[in-house]
Amino acid sequence: MKIKSADFIISNTDVAKCPAEFIPEYAFIGRSNVGKSSLINMLMERKDLAKISGTPGKTQLINHFKINESWFLVDLPGYGYAKVSKKMRAGFQKFIEDYFKQRQNLVCTFVLIDCRHDPQKIDLEFMQFLGENQLPFCIIFTKADKLGSSKINKQITSYKKKLLQYWESLPQSFLTSSSTSLGRKEVLDFIENINIDVADNFK
Repeated sequence: MKIKSADFIISNTDVAKCPAEFIPEYAFIGRSNVGKSSLINMLMERKDLAKISGTPGKTQLINHFKINESWFLVDLPGYGYAKVSKKMRAGFQKFIEDYFKQRQNLVCTFVLIDCRHDPQKIDLEFMQFLGENQLPFCIIFTKADKLGSSKINKQITSYKKKLLQYWESLPQSFLTSSSTSLGRKEVLDFIENINIDVADNFK
């Protein structure tokens, strides 16, 4: 897939105010320090489409971007150790949950995982939430440039073994690096193929 346009549309905390246009939608979410904004910018070949901050948890809204005039990319607030109040964190959980349960044109969620870390309870619980609500998802392992190939393989194998304790089969996964653009083609080709597969549902 060639990215011809990537335009910011709207930010909000109310799923009812998300864009009304009924086109395929892909959500990106992960723990607060997983490198989500850098990944989105890498995929779109833009330096500042998604805002990058040294402070984890900067994304606090549902952010919609329209890509190639044909699908939405949604940047969702990170979960985890972000230094925000408990009240604000509870608010995140509520509107994120509403988004996943109510957004009809969401076709796939990309759950971002830092490949340097062992399986985290919060990530496993979030994937369990998606599974319980029959929401398709893939895993994107980020920051591959931070580890050697043997260590990466060891980490990903460990993660998959952990997932198989809860899942009968594994979701599709991608290995990426925002610094080297590793995985860019694979993720975008996956989205392009899904868009083709679901085209009849959006007529």
